[in-house]
Amino acid sequence: MSTTISSSTKRMAAAALVAALGVTTLAACGTEDVRDAAGKTGAPAPKTVTLVSHDSFNASKEVLAEFTKETGFKVKVLKAGDAGEAVNKEILTKGSPQGDVFFGVDNTLLSRALDNGIFVPYEAKGVDRVPATYRLDKENRVTPIDSGDICVNYDKKYFADKKLAPPVTFDDLAKPAYKDLLVVENPERSSPGLGFLLGTAAKYGDEGWQDYWTKLKANGVKTVDSWELAYNQEFSGSAGGKQAKGDRPLVVSYASSPPVEVLYGEPQPKVAPTGVSTGTCFRQIEFAGLLNGAKNPEGGKALIDFLISKKFQEDMPLQMFVNPVAKDAALPELFTKHGVVVEQPETMAPEKIAEKRDPWIQQWSSLVLK
Repeated sequence: MSTTISSSTKRMAAAALVAALGVTTLAACGTEDVRDAAGKTGAPAPKTVTLVSHDSFNASKEVLAEFTKETGFKVKVLKAGDAGEAVNKEILTKGSPQGDVFFGVDNTLLSRALDNGIFVPYEAKGVDRVPATYRLDKENRVTPIDSGDICVNYDKKYFADKKLAPPVTFDDLAKPAYKDLLVVENPERSSPGLGFLLGTAAKYGDEGWQDYWTKLKANGVKTVDSWELAYNQEFSGSAGGKQAKGDRPLVVSYASSPPVEVLYGEPQPKVAPTGVSTGTCFRQIEFAGLLNGAKNPEGGKALIDFLISKKFQEDMPLQMFVNPVAKDAALPELFTKHGVVVEQPETMAPEKIAEKRDPWIQQWSSLVLK
């Protein structure tokens, strides 16, 4: 799309919350200890395969070392900013890419990447373990890697203190009982903001979403430019309920935010301090693809195979706080105990997103920001 998501790093499934809580995560890049895993001292150094990604990519060093041991390829990760920014960079360098594989283009941006021809077809080994609902490109130019749901989160303590039931659906958010309680992100600048807008359009239709946002505006919805501002400064339930800074108990975030709050809360809570309004969700799917002009296509294909392997798929949830797409990959207990399963998220075909994304953002800006 012509509008660039510029100020909010794509925090698929609340990976940014880790940083917000002051947690240092492992950098997913090729290092000496990964090289050592390829063999004994004196063994030939493995060849490098370069993965270009948005800033939220992460994987455990042990898992990447296993890939090197199995294939002889060392992974180098090049983080290229927000998802929108990273995709734009690859479009500008089409045919002479920065790396071999790109990870992190999602269904809201997929059409732009495919239309610009930055990927070449490759049917990954093991892709038959991925349900057809995630495989949005029939030409196999991209392979689905993970999924997550953008949803409204709520501050449990606020609603308990007010003896008010938290909202469940999109309709609930426009009710007088929730006036001045919701903060959302600008879809022109934020990935979750765009996902939430698409969710309302999927729910209410091409015309009805505008009426819905008119109601939200009348009900006191607040808009900020990024997920970081919304969650860390405006939302009253952030940082494990300990360092709440804002006064808005409703925020557009992710279905996986509550497990993150539990994992990194200080002290660690036994119950998640935040909840998810499961009737407000939009499903995101992230993909990886072999870049057109890759210098190491053999390594790139091996890496894509590995990204949907059971080992990598089961490593992802606690590294990037996303859900695996492979049917044989199990979720960690943290997710099953403190997360929620969104049974019927809103979805939208990539072709329709491609057609409507820019005009909808322009219409939203005229309607909500003026």
